[in-house]
Amino acid sequence: MSHTISTPEPWGPQRGRLTLASSNSDEVNPPEYEAFKGPSPRAPTTQALSVLGVDMYVTDNKKAHNTSKYKNTNLIVRRNKEFIIIIRFDRPLNNQQDNVYLEFMIGNTPDEYKGTQITVSIGKEKRDGNWDGRVIGMQGTEVTVGITPDASCIIGRFRTFVAVVTDFGRQRTQRNPDTDFYVLFNPWDPEDMVYMPRDTDRQEYVMNDVGIIYNGEYNNITSRAWNFGQFEKGVLDACLLVLDAGKVPLLYRGNAIEVVRQGSALINSQDDDGVLVGSWSGEYSTGTAPTAWTGSPEILLKYARDGCVPVCFAQCWVFAGVLNTFMRCLGIPARVISNYCSAHDNTGNLKTDIILDEDGRVNRSRTRDSVWNYHSWNEVHMKRPDLPEKFSGWQVIDCTPQETSDGLYRCGPTSVNAIRDGELSYPFDARFVFAELNSDVVYHQSDKYGNTKIISVDTTYVGKLLITKSVNSNAYEDITSAYKYPEGSDKDKQAMQMAERRGVPTRDYSTIPEAGVDIELQADTIKIGDNFKLTLNIKNQTSQTCTLSAVITGCVVYYTGITSSIFKLDNKAATVDPWKTSSVMIDVTASEYMPYRVEQSNLLFVVYGRIEENGKTLSAMRVVTLLPPDLTIKVTGTPWVGRDFMVTVLFRNPFNFILKNIQLRLESPGLITTKMKTYDHIAPGGSLQYTETITPQYPGKSVLMACLDCAAVRQVTSQLEIFVQ
Repeated sequence: MSHTISTPEPWGPQRGRLTLASSNSDEVNPPEYEAFKGPSPRAPTTQALSVLGVDMYVTDNKKAHNTSKYKNTNLIVRRNKEFIIIIRFDRPLNNQQDNVYLEFMIGNTPDEYKGTQITVSIGKEKRDGNWDGRVIGMQGTEVTVGITPDASCIIGRFRTFVAVVTDFGRQRTQRNPDTDFYVLFNPWDPEDMVYMPRDTDRQEYVMNDVGIIYNGEYNNITSRAWNFGQFEKGVLDACLLVLDAGKVPLLYRGNAIEVVRQGSALINSQDDDGVLVGSWSGEYSTGTAPTAWTGSPEILLKYARDGCVPVCFAQCWVFAGVLNTFMRCLGIPARVISNYCSAHDNTGNLKTDIILDEDGRVNRSRTRDSVWNYHSWNEVHMKRPDLPEKFSGWQVIDCTPQETSDGLYRCGPTSVNAIRDGELSYPFDARFVFAELNSDVVYHQSDKYGNTKIISVDTTYVGKLLITKSVNSNAYEDITSAYKYPEGSDKDKQAMQMAERRGVPTRDYSTIPEAGVDIELQADTIKIGDNFKLTLNIKNQTSQTCTLSAVITGCVVYYTGITSSIFKLDNKAATVDPWKTSSVMIDVTASEYMPYRVEQSNLLFVVYGRIEENGKTLSAMRVVTLLPPDLTIKVTGTPWVGRDFMVTVLFRNPFNFILKNIQLRLESPGLITTKMKTYDHIAPGGSLQYTETITPQYPGKSVLMACLDCAAVRQVTSQLEIFVQ
């Protein structure tokens, strides 16, 4: 009886070589031969069957499963869709007599009852399993088999074996890494939890490997390109390694709700040595500054290469960018959201408390809550069988470590529809997200004894605007109405009442008298180092003349709303006629704020006003973003497949001080991997020019992304879309 099993050499035109050890390459494999454990065998009636080879039909299967873009030589398929395998035997298969099984295994201890060992019969003995199998055709010694993984099967890397059972026992092919294959979620299939009906949406939220992350502030939206790079070589293995390193049970990996909740914990390093270390310190010498990254592959591949040591450093948009890659790579539709004026409410009472001292200046030591200029999180699209049907669709997940959820730093998935309706008792973390969007800014004034009283409340400052990249466009889409009803509308009031019934503290500011006067601050867009004018508009909505005395505090703040230092105090007074608006100009010079500037800094102005005639008080605040200098990308020559073209990145230092220890990154998914250059310094007025030669391998649209970073100036980015002929 023949005992040769699979040829270790791959065969057939579509075989590939494995180039990266998988995160589960040390798994236990079944014995190659299992002795028959029954009564003494009869003499065989036909020549025993042996397997000579297995062809995973990689190219055609990948095309059918929308996985051709993955730079991975192994087969990658999606759940609940048939893929084709061709098995070559040493003689024609007789499916009336031969007993042949395909066995697919994942993990260290494969078990049929746990879905980690799947057996599909293609011979005489039929058996029911979760995966469907059928013989499509037989030609000579080759048998074409169709395999359909079920719609809720575990995602990950499976090993393939062919077993031939005879009276003498069971022969099983040897492990061959070339016949391993990956199973992913399937947003093309209505049976899958992550199904997305429109193809244009799938192309954007699953297949697009570049994106735009919006930053800046509400009045001045800026953006940066981000390389999601979910198809880049090694990224899929790195994403599965994240799940392995986080000890996520294989049993959970077929459930999208579990995968996204675990992912939101595992992308940050708090409490589980996940992928990224968060830091807002401004001191990044032991790693890479959050502002210097241009995409996720560099981060995920470093994490995998370094043996799952967390990568330094990240802030919210880096966390969101990497989590987006993780989701899209595994087949879950995902997008990055920016919430402008995002409250981080330390006490969870739906109030963001700003404390002023008796002179009307911001009391930095007592102001613990903060409003982030913007905060980035993710949405994933899925059915929620654990919730009423109306709460399926987009779900918030957030891996920036802010607060713990069930003991770990993670957030979500929480239904966007549930947040909008104030239905905060459903899992997971709806109250925290609701507070980020709906907190009131409450201004308190403290006397010299530390007693405070509320002087004014702004119910409209937080959650001003939520945006994401539009489908098939670089413009942004305003999705605020998906999260909240128009301020003050009946539905807004109903949602707030529902939230209060679900345990949110009641808002009651009835003790604050109406001042009858509105104040607001306005400023133009400015670049770092510019002088500018701040305008204080005073709108008198009463029938009496009023005199306002105002204290304006200017602070340097991080994008998280945390104040660094106060650089300006100004007193102004104005008399405003009944029903009229008056404006007061405040001059702000670069020499005032530049010495106090911190990374990605913005200027926060808080005004405290007192009406002389009746003693009533009011407050308002305004963030002014300081825009970084320009970075330019130029292309020389027309990009053609197989021909060199030149890319040049240009930067000029516009400041009167030296820029030191500069990092410059250039990357483009599908075109070049991340290139990084370091420069010792750039003198005032000096220039930097970096040129790279690129030889495109594939035609179509590509996006070049560049980023310059140093301690004195962050978020210097540029992107250029090119078309390869």
